Amino acid sequence: MTVTIYDVAREAQVSMATVSRVLNGTAVVKDETKRRVLQAIADLGYRPNAVARGLASKKTKSIGVIVPDVSAAFFAEVVRGIEDIAAMYSYQIILTNSDSDLEREVDLVGTMWEKQVDGIIYMTNHLKSEHVDAFEQAQIPVVLCATEDPERRIPSVNIDNRQAGRDAANYLLDRGVGKIGFVTTDAEVSVLADRRWLGVASCVSEENLFRIQVGKGTYQHALPIIQDYLKQHQLDGIIASSDELGLASVHAVQDIGNKVPDDVKVIAFDNTRLANMVRPEMTVVAQPMYDFGAVSMRLLTKLLFDEPVDNLTVILQHNVVERSST
Repeated sequence: MTVTIYDVAREAQVSMATVSRVLNGTAVVKDETKRRVLQAIADLGYRPNAVARGLASKKTKSIGVIVPDVSAAFFAEVVRGIEDIAAMYSYQIILTNSDSDLEREVDLVGTMWEKQVDGIIYMTNHLKSEHVDAFEQAQIPVVLCATEDPERRIPSVNIDNRQAGRDAANYLLDRGVGKIGFVTTDAEVSVLADRRWLGVASCVSEENLFRIQVGKGTYQHALPIIQDYLKQHQLDGIIASSDELGLASVHAVQDIGNKVPDDVKVIAFDNTRLANMVRPEMTVVAQPMYDFGAVSMRLLTKLLFDEPVDNLTVILQHNVVERSST
């Protein structure tokens, strides 16, 4: 039979209200009384009903996490950071996949609200007014993770993507690269990729910079597009806006009979495990993926606990990790 709060109260010889106070920490309980309640919980194997506790306290100790693709290595590492900090504060996460579909992204905010999550950590490739409207309707704290809000309306954690683009470009220019191709998703798909493009374009002359757009940016879709482009254009450097596109770039160069880095140097963004799995290993602009998640979750707890927040727009550091693709 299911053990109830009534059973615990009877076993500990206290009221159900006292058991509730011990579980929720809503009032001071004498040490001896608290000990008896905890012992009764252990003896009976009682598991509090999280939903019922949430209805009573208006807190469910759950956080909604919305990501574009839960299977991607980048987001897996970010979620690990979220989960580790959430556990420190006794929060559970509800993880869901949006497929980078605007309608689904907006619907998921409503779904999280229906589940009575205390807050949301949100990752999207392109923040739009529909997202902001959904956040405002939900009326719960939201933190953008590895996502940019150009108007800084919503708390966020990110890197300086434009500076990262400049760093990638200058790295290649310092190594004598002349003509550079920037492999990226469509600007409408990823505002972050567009920020990186602007950074690259600020360093490379217009006649020496070429934008290779590959739709949504999966390896399978990008590979033939990059191959076709390289057959028609002479490049000696490639900047890819993700490790997956960097992997496609390395293979495209090799598939048309050229060598990396002898003929074409390749640098990518992210620093997921893909960067080490390809040969030659890829030079990357490394993003602090775990820290994206950890800092976002910590920022969310500050909002939930009404702690002082010095800056609602947090910019983390990136760095270039040199490997054999350059």
